[in-house]
Amino acid sequence: MSITPIVHSTTVKANPARAFELFTQRMGKWWGVGQTMGQSPHRDMVVEPHKGGKWFEIDANGKEIRWGTVAAWEPGSKLLLHWQINSKFAFDPDFSTDVEITFVAAKDGGTVIRLEHRNLERFGAGNEKLVGMLDTGWIGHLGAVKNYIDAQN
Repeated sequence: MSITPIVHSTTVKANPARAFELFTQRMGKWWGVGQTMGQSPHRDMVVEPHKGGKWFEIDANGKEIRWGTVAAWEPGSKLLLHWQINSKFAFDPDFSTDVEITFVAAKDGGTVIRLEHRNLERFGAGNEKLVGMLDTGWIGHLGAVKNYIDAQN
C-alpha cells in the first residue's frame, strides 16, 4: 500500500534564514489554538534546535506533550521532523512519518516554504480520513505561518 504524500507550499516576505527562525522558534505563536493534542490549549510549541531534539507542545497547565523528533536541522534551508503521532493521535516512540519543511529563496524576494508529509502508509489501511484531516490541517498551518511571518516583516 502506498499513499501519496501531502505536499503544500506558501511564499512569505522574509528571507530563508528569517522564515526558518520564525517557523521553528515561534511555532507556538502561529500554530492554531485548539489544534494540538493537549487537554488544554497550548501555551507553546517547541522544536529543539538540533538533530535529535524533541518536538512538543506545552499546554496551559505546563504539561509537555511530545509530538516527535528533529531528524534534520539545517537553519535557513531544511527542517525534517519525525511525526511520532499514531493513528489514534497519541505519541508513539515506535511510530514515525516524516514532515519535511524546506525554505528556498523566491525569485521575486521572500521565501517559498514547502511542506511534505510522507510515509503516510505507516498509519495503516483504512486511514484515508485521517490523512485527509492532516492534509486540511497542514493547509491551515501554512496559511497561519504565512500570516505570522508576513506580519513580522
